[in-house]
Amino acid sequence: MRKIFRTITEALNGEEKDLTSGSINRAIALLAIPMILEMAMESLFAVADVFFVSRVSIDAVATVGLTESVVTLAYAVAVGMSMAATAMVARRVGGKKPEEAAVAAAQAILIALGLSLAIGLPGFVFAADILRLMGGSEELVARGAGYTRIILGSNVVIMLLFLLNGIFRGAGDAAIAMRSLWLANGINILLDPLFIFGLGPFPEMGVQGAAVATFLGRGAGVLYQLSILFGKRGVVQLRREHFQVHFRIIRKLAKVASTGAGQFLIGSASWIFLMRIIAHFGSEAVAGYTIAIRLLLFTILPSWGLANAAATLVGQNLGAGQPGRAERSVWQSAWYNMLFLLSVSVVYFVFAYPILGLFNPEAKVLEAGVLSLRIICAGYVFFAYGMVLSQAFNGAGDTRTPTLINLFCFWMLEIPVAYFLAITLGWGLAGVCWAIAGSEAVLAILSIIVFRRGRWKTVEI
Repeated sequence: MRKIFRTITEALNGEEKDLTSGSINRAIALLAIPMILEMAMESLFAVADVFFVSRVSIDAVATVGLTESVVTLAYAVAVGMSMAATAMVARRVGGKKPEEAAVAAAQAILIALGLSLAIGLPGFVFAADILRLMGGSEELVARGAGYTRIILGSNVVIMLLFLLNGIFRGAGDAAIAMRSLWLANGINILLDPLFIFGLGPFPEMGVQGAAVATFLGRGAGVLYQLSILFGKRGVVQLRREHFQVHFRIIRKLAKVASTGAGQFLIGSASWIFLMRIIAHFGSEAVAGYTIAIRLLLFTILPSWGLANAAATLVGQNLGAGQPGRAERSVWQSAWYNMLFLLSVSVVYFVFAYPILGLFNPEAKVLEAGVLSLRIICAGYVFFAYGMVLSQAFNGAGDTRTPTLINLFCFWMLEIPVAYFLAITLGWGLAGVCWAIAGSEAVLAILSIIVFRRGRWKTVEI
């Protein structure tokens, strides 16, 4: 018991950075504990945010759901850059080259700033048109365009929050990544009711207040991250000279990030199409589905903590010339993840009604949410392996392989099957949810087959 407590303390304090030797289980724990807590706070924010917004109106919840389906474009870029930064920094930290890791991190930041501007300007200007394109009613557009405008226009804080945490994870500084997200989302959760409902001296802004809270909270998290990177506490320490443009490194980052972003974008864009199909069945279906997805994120995001731990271990161990240890780390992480998500799926299936009833007791919304939650949970066991193996490829710098797998599973399988089941066969929302569960199962099986071939061990970045 004392040994477990000591490991947890070391993980939260971020005391050990060398993950290329010693016990693999211990290395997983040192990375996964802060990463799971980091993602748990992201999950808590997702649930708390939709809880407060659901008190405004059904259209407000639908606005959040439709906007998030589009803002995933910004998330795609952020995640792609984060993947590239994690892989390059981890490989160089594992190879004992901290100065090269700092240069790679700085180049990634420069790219992210330029891309966030390219996304933010059109998102701010065309917010109302985007909601109309997604199938929102004129009443929804009138009330929700402000939310969409702020979220898309301030995407730079989303971009940097993800990217900088990717740098910390690659360096093995998982505890710092955890603290930054706890700070960002903690402030966000506190500000949500103040701006949404106008408590005390704060103006009542409705759903738009949720966007303001998000910007302020995540902005605070980014400032904390930058203070660490430009200080002397982290493994990666940035200085002004690191921001001199290095086209060779930028090309490497762009190569990994483009397929990484494409990988996430393929999956995220599929959610846009799925949401468009669901919008065909009314705001109640969209609201119920959105609440269910937020609840699923409450458990899936902590699971990504284990997956991100596997990515860092793969990158650092490949950098240290230990591909066998990298592979063993992945299989053990996937097993632990499967056990966790299996237990969660049982809880969600049994207690779907009382859990979802806390958010919106309206009969049609509740029915749609329970249906979504129970069906998608059917694919949880497969999803556990799929997410870890995908991140393992990414940690090795092989973002192309999971991109191709995602392309097949989400675009060639999930979307056509969802439309066929929901619209053609008339299954409605259930058809979309069964398509999601089935595609995740296929993705996991394909990932296992390709991972066993071992080509990811020879990727150079």
